[in-house]
Amino acid sequence: MNTREHNLTKHWQAIDAAHHIHPFTDTAALNKEGVRVITRADGVYLWDSNGEKILDGMSGLWCVQAGYGNRELADAGYEALKTLPYYNHFFKTTNPYTAELADKMAKLLPEGHERVLFASSGSEANDSALKLIRYYWNLKKKPHKKIHLSRELAYHGVTMAAASLSGLTPMHPQFDLPLPGFEKVPTPYWYGSKEAYGDVTPEELGRKVAEQLEKKILELGADNVASFSAEPVHGAGGVIFPPPGYWEEINRICKKHDVLIHTDEVITGFGRTGEWFGSLTYGIKPDIMTMAKGLSSGYQPISAISLGERMGDAIANANEELVHGYTYSGHPVASAVALKNLEVMEREKMVPNVKSGIGPYMQRRLRETFEGHPIVGEVRGIGLIAAIELVADKGKREFFPNIGDVGTHCRNYCFGSGLISRAIRDTMVLAPPFIVSESEVEEIVAKLKAAIDNTARDYKKM
Repeated sequence: MNTREHNLTKHWQAIDAAHHIHPFTDTAALNKEGVRVITRADGVYLWDSNGEKILDGMSGLWCVQAGYGNRELADAGYEALKTLPYYNHFFKTTNPYTAELADKMAKLLPEGHERVLFASSGSEANDSALKLIRYYWNLKKKPHKKIHLSRELAYHGVTMAAASLSGLTPMHPQFDLPLPGFEKVPTPYWYGSKEAYGDVTPEELGRKVAEQLEKKILELGADNVASFSAEPVHGAGGVIFPPPGYWEEINRICKKHDVLIHTDEVITGFGRTGEWFGSLTYGIKPDIMTMAKGLSSGYQPISAISLGERMGDAIANANEELVHGYTYSGHPVASAVALKNLEVMEREKMVPNVKSGIGPYMQRRLRETFEGHPIVGEVRGIGLIAAIELVADKGKREFFPNIGDVGTHCRNYCFGSGLISRAIRDTMVLAPPFIVSESEVEEIVAKLKAAIDNTARDYKKM
């Protein structure tokens, strides 16, 4: 333990409480409890100011693909800072880092996605995507196509538009959202679908939910519907995976009614599902994609929007100024780090390892450990993303009352044992860095099992 850091913990907690408002946090409650101060990180581990070692089972916020402390990424940022610490892309200007990054991404993106715009966060990317979708339809002389469809339980960010696109309704009341022009359709959450759909198979649920999308398009009028936005895999909505056939139907329906498909790859992009993009994993045919997080492994704030062929051609050849962009779009330092990150990920074969090596290992160990557990209703996952659904009655697919209490209780046990596993409602979620080893997976599984066992014991007594 670093004594100086330990002695400073209360100081840092005090100044944080006095001056820092945290995202998605009850600030008053946090200030009474005292914030945790993270001071360093290496590999898959973090250390706090009291010297406690913590295994990060969530890659920060689903983003640290290459793990912490990668010297090559740090050096790339340092060299860029020395060489070109900043310049913009206004005034008919580019820089080598951003130009090379755009070229590199075009080689990794789904077919037809040859053009890229940059921003600094996933929220900015999704906000930009909605503007570009509207612009596209204006260019195509279809100005009435303005309604954006998205799914219940979706998370797309926190700008006014991105939050309106999101289907997590607690995000809306404080800010008088959603804005007009945003409509929701059901999502294929099989485990939570029994009340609405009965005892259907996942495949049947996928078809029924896709039918609801088409029904909504017809209800609103296809001439009024601009786009359908969805994550290939729900992230913050509970790590919910599409059943077989679901995306095939979505592709067909959107093509039939001339509705643009926008895939939000902020979490699934850059290897999390075992392919470079979730759209490739599930055979999605996006017209526009958004991505962030894993693009730089979280080492620098950077996001991107890629345009499929028809959108890209229309916008690039519009013969008028695109009145959109940010001060930090394609920031040279962020671009340099992202470019090096993609180089390291390719050289170290991280994505193939997620698909065929460490990903299947983690999925197998989670299923072996938890599928028979009395309060685990379902284990689901692919690559290096997984969810363990905690339930009151697994035979009846019955949730605990006061949804969220059990998950929070279990999460607190995880934190207490030195493991970061996120709780979404009563679902425990994992998304470790791609460099995680088999022994570290075993540590994750053991700590999570102890937390779930303790949670089951506590709720049995109540």
